[in-house]
Amino acid sequence: MIELKNEKIAVPLVLFAGILWSFGPLVVRYMDQPNSVPWQYIFGRGLTIFILLNLYLYFEEGINFYKNYKKIGKSGLIGGCGLGIAMISFIYSITNTTAAITLLCLAAMPFFTALLAFLFLKERISFNVWVSIIIATVGIIIMALGNNEKNSMIGFIFGITSSIGFSVFSVTLRWRKETPKFTTVAIAGLFCFLVATIMILSKNQTFFSSSFNSSMFSLHGTLVCLGLILYSIGSKAIPAAELTLLSLTEVIGGIFWVWLPLFGINEVPSTNTIVGGFFLFVSLTYYSLIMRWNKRHIALN
Repeated sequence: MIELKNEKIAVPLVLFAGILWSFGPLVVRYMDQPNSVPWQYIFGRGLTIFILLNLYLYFEEGINFYKNYKKIGKSGLIGGCGLGIAMISFIYSITNTTAAITLLCLAAMPFFTALLAFLFLKERISFNVWVSIIIATVGIIIMALGNNEKNSMIGFIFGITSSIGFSVFSVTLRWRKETPKFTTVAIAGLFCFLVATIMILSKNQTFFSSSFNSSMFSLHGTLVCLGLILYSIGSKAIPAAELTLLSLTEVIGGIFWVWLPLFGINEVPSTNTIVGGFFLFVSLTYYSLIMRWNKRHIALN
């Protein structure tokens, strides 16, 4: 793993990682009827993530990279499945509601992580973090109340499920810190690939959509992998507070790209989404300041 300790270099890397991830919703919007080929999307994206991460590990660690899988353990399997469920839920969320709601649900991940760590790892939640969680909950409720359109509530529920899945992944990393992180993510890609394979076979569907859609599936998987690698390299040199704020580029950028007329999507967030999102951003900012005062650091590597 590349060691990077210069924060002036690490910050742009993490910002760029968030920007790469933010193009995910735009890629989905450009697909031809993505709601009719969700399992083909999950199959293509999962396979791409699995292959690219293993190639990266090979170039980083050499032929013995496969030994990481022997260290995966129970925590890695649970974390990989949790992340896989998050990836599966993402496509069902964003194809049933607006990109803004899906992304703002994902923005609530730090608070779900804190709650799960409290329940399963017995990590204490401070008063200030409880305040952040309550503010975030208010924002989520406001967004939920504004989901009156057909299937929009389904999209919101899948968005929350995706956020919880990512939180499960984060908690398993805390549970057993020696678990190889990239290998866990590769397991998530494999999980998506296998589940999608079973679903496609059971439904007598084809494994591949149109050539255009297949390229979009792979493009999204590539964006996820590249962003993850950059984020991991930069995360060692940046405190948790800054990482939390910098990661908001994914949410802000994702909402902006699908709204920007230049890209032809013109997806305008509803009033409830804007108000609920404001509460979430206030909560995240407050949470980040608390983390900064605590001088805690996190990293994916």
